[in-house]
Amino acid sequence: MAGTLVTPAETYRADIGIRGETIAAIGNDLRGAKTIDATGKLVLPGAIDPHVHLEMLQGTAMSSDDFESGTIAAACGGTTTIIDFVEPEMHGSLLAGLEKRRAQADESSVIDYGLHMTIRSGDADTLAQVPEAIRAGCLSFKAYTTYEGFRLDDEALVAALEAVGRAGGIVIVHAENHYSIQRLRQRFAEAGRTGPRWHPRSRPVAAEGEAVERVLSLAEIAECPVYIVHVSTGRGADAVARARGRGQRAYGETCPQYLLLTDAEFDRPGFEGAKFVCSPPLRPADNPPVLWKHLAGGGLSSVGTDHCPFFYETQKILGRDDFTKMPNGLPGIESRLSLLHTFGVALGRLSLNRWVEVCCAAPAQIFGLYPKKGSLTPGADGDIVIFDPAKEVTLSTQVLHEHVDYTPYDGFQLRGWPVMTIVRGKVMVEEGRFVGPRGQGKFLVRN
Repeated sequence: MAGTLVTPAETYRADIGIRGETIAAIGNDLRGAKTIDATGKLVLPGAIDPHVHLEMLQGTAMSSDDFESGTIAAACGGTTTIIDFVEPEMHGSLLAGLEKRRAQADESSVIDYGLHMTIRSGDADTLAQVPEAIRAGCLSFKAYTTYEGFRLDDEALVAALEAVGRAGGIVIVHAENHYSIQRLRQRFAEAGRTGPRWHPRSRPVAAEGEAVERVLSLAEIAECPVYIVHVSTGRGADAVARARGRGQRAYGETCPQYLLLTDAEFDRPGFEGAKFVCSPPLRPADNPPVLWKHLAGGGLSSVGTDHCPFFYETQKILGRDDFTKMPNGLPGIESRLSLLHTFGVALGRLSLNRWVEVCCAAPAQIFGLYPKKGSLTPGADGDIVIFDPAKEVTLSTQVLHEHVDYTPYDGFQLRGWPVMTIVRGKVMVEEGRFVGPRGQGKFLVRN
């Protein structure tokens, strides 16, 4: 290949030899039946997005990317593995929920995928199923501190943390203070403040900060590893960094939208602010610099997308008269790697190695996929991205493959874009075109 290999620890020139689905050798002057010239390009392990929502029902709205369209978009952006979610029936069988979710993904996903198991109740019968869910491949368990039908109170959350910790898993948490959000939403509704601009005001910085601190404390007491998803505030990131500093097994994830966008987007004229409604919301401009600092310094461990797209014209419109009825979520599965290169590496916020770590290696390590995924080593899966650091792309719906009618990054000018994505030895994307076989993605049993 003759490209420049980038790992979390090293940057060096070498060839990679792939035999079948696996990296067979790394060295110089390797020869094979087919040669791909990567001269002048960066060669990365396939990126891993640890947080996506494909075919997710939210109220009456289904997220607009299914497992096929969403994973094609992911592959076009250099992502070769995603981790989505199982949402089992309340008090129902976790394994039945897993089987149902796999039925949606197994025939459709074009890249490999894992699943986080959602815990919707802290009752003894549900938690007794945790070990068998881990044996079935779900190492990680999602808990919420808000949203009716999903929210765990502190008693249930501690019970869940203890059960997962004993079984050798990890709990990932959406952390916002439920009661403060409910009171603010009610207050705004009574005052007729129902437009998109009131969404971020109903979920303030303090609502995340308090919940992150509380979840970290409960996880420490329960002796369970914990991963805080979509950290959007400097206050939340500071809390995760402090926990890591005192030796707690705690991890924080942030997302491109919280690094690159602010709550000023909600003040766009008319209903345009609805395009940016997600939870937690975009934050005031003093938050992104703190997130970048912790991402570079290790206080935050990874970058996911929380990709949960809804059509602006036909789905976001459900909240025209009441922001609380609007489907929450943003598209972003395709542009993550390049956004972090342009606004992280090129601007000196991240080193090349740290960029690869937070987008590729760290998610694999945290969620039981390493070293088969997120690694350029002999024996690893042949998941490789050839990235042209000089290729210029202006983002728009015409460029992206996400199945949605807008992008929150419309008009962003990027420098650096994947020119080839290889999944288990097969070329899936070449120069922005999906060329691979459909339905070849495998469910990943994580341990």
